[in-house]
Amino acid sequence: MKKINISGIVLVICIFVFLPGSGQKPMDAGFTKLFNGKNLDGWVGNKESYRAQDGMIIVDPNGGGSGGNLFTKDEYSDFNFRFEFQLTPGANNGLGIHAPLEGDAAYVGKELQILDNTAKKYAELQPYQYHGSVYGIIPAKKGFLRPVGEWNEQEVIVRGSSIKINLNGTTIVDSDFLEASKDGTMDKKEHPGLERNKGHIGFLGHGDVVRFRNIRIKDLTKK
Repeated sequence: MKKINISGIVLVICIFVFLPGSGQKPMDAGFTKLFNGKNLDGWVGNKESYRAQDGMIIVDPNGGGSGGNLFTKDEYSDFNFRFEFQLTPGANNGLGIHAPLEGDAAYVGKELQILDNTAKKYAELQPYQYHGSVYGIIPAKKGFLRPVGEWNEQEVIVRGSSIKINLNGTTIVDSDFLEASKDGTMDKKEHPGLERNKGHIGFLGHGDVVRFRNIRIKDLTKK
């Protein structure tokens, strides 16, 4: 019987699957893919403005409307959520967490900003509006986004009312929702979603083209 070089086959497969520039990465230990790279199975919401294409989820409002929201079908409480995103010039989007399927996720849940901070139209933003900020509640550190058009890597870790956000390897938020708002919110508005500890995770369209890939989650409530 002819011997088969198994290690060589495995190496060839790995090279093929994880070719540089393909956007594909080995799955992190304990994480589950939320996007299969082919279609929007497992997601609910606006599947007209959001589409699966070339291993990415692309929100494209086609020049009108906000693009709407696209949420995970399942709800999550404590989690580690990792994803990559690519901004277009002046792009504005958001990541909703602990959100219901109805209402403005920035208030009935929490919204984490996804934003091209370098655009001139955003020259006078409030501190809680820059990329990575918990909208209206917690400002993020600035200066860690890659140039527009390049892919960014982001990690969102939520445990109870605490949140940590890492952008391209740097921690830009490390705070507590309830502690940060105990004397009132930064935007002086009501945020009933701060009391929610479970809900959907989703992309919140604001009228601009943004691309997402390598979307995965680790449910921290499971041992």
